[in-house]
Amino acid sequence: MMILYCVDFWLECPQWARISFVRVKYLFLTWLTVLVGSWVLYVQYSAYTELCRGHECKNAICDKYRRGIIDGSACSGLCDKQTLYMGRCLSTLPNNQSKLGEQANLASLVNQILSVADGNKDGRVSLPEARSMWALLQMDEVLLGLLLQDRGHTPRLLGYCGDLYMTERVPYGPLYGLSLPWPLVSWVPNGVQRTMDQWFTPSWPRKAKISMGLLELVEDIFHGTYGSFLICDVAAAHFGYTDRYELRLTNTRAVVPEEEFRRSMRALKCETDADCVYGVDCQTSCDVSGRRCREEPLQPNLAKACSTLKDYLLRGAPSALREELERQLYACMALKGNAGQMNMEHSLILNNLKALLWKQISHTKDS
Repeated sequence: MMILYCVDFWLECPQWARISFVRVKYLFLTWLTVLVGSWVLYVQYSAYTELCRGHECKNAICDKYRRGIIDGSACSGLCDKQTLYMGRCLSTLPNNQSKLGEQANLASLVNQILSVADGNKDGRVSLPEARSMWALLQMDEVLLGLLLQDRGHTPRLLGYCGDLYMTERVPYGPLYGLSLPWPLVSWVPNGVQRTMDQWFTPSWPRKAKISMGLLELVEDIFHGTYGSFLICDVAAAHFGYTDRYELRLTNTRAVVPEEEFRRSMRALKCETDADCVYGVDCQTSCDVSGRRCREEPLQPNLAKACSTLKDYLLRGAPSALREELERQLYACMALKGNAGQMNMEHSLILNNLKALLWKQISHTKDS
């Protein structure tokens, strides 16, 4: 009897059913609006408070500047002329110092640091400027940024004041794909994400130019002027590109001096190879008899870079080029062991890839 009553009730009240549906619809839209609004507020709040507390950071820096404790090329604009303002300030860990390898050209490095430290360009480094530069050098991303920016791989250092520094803005990032807000990541299907990535990705010649930048970064940090480095996290989020489609390494913490990597591996105990991992993408093998990690990396930077570029470059590649490009990328991904032990093969694959890409973009206006 109750079942018949319910059926009759719904049949006789279609308008009530429509009203309920409208209520549910508006309730869902309201919930979605609150969710997105809360996320926007959270991002704005965290950028302002958790990362640096902008006004407090500026007040502390300017107080030290006016007392003559620190100085730098950005101090006047930040504290006196008010021509600089902090839209976003990223905190750092001051106890992460970089250790350069034995091949480092220390004389050249010192000259470069002194040139940057002379903020007012008067030919000498004052005590306040020296204090500021020393504070900056305690941050690994600043030192590595200085080492790599001569070749244009990192955002240019525009100025500093104390341990606060400014770099050029990298307008596009990550390297590929669309960075979705974290509440939407689990809601958007993978197929839809891939389609959206295609909409927001540059044209193929421009992707080729960006990829050339990554290959040149790999080339320059392989036994470079300041020693050898390993890229231990090749995630797209750590790279961006400029309006001229020039690659920039936006998170230098992904790059580790090889000497530091070897030292860390030697001190690491292990049971299996899975225990011998540094960062995300750097791994060695386990010496089971001694229960210690070996110090030789299993995969060179180039193989990791090619793995990152494979889908990025093959998607939308010209049909006449696709087969050869795919062959070279897979040969590159197959590289094993320390690049120092296979200079010839490493250099051959790198040069072949660069030549193949350059042939495609040398005639374009973005080259």
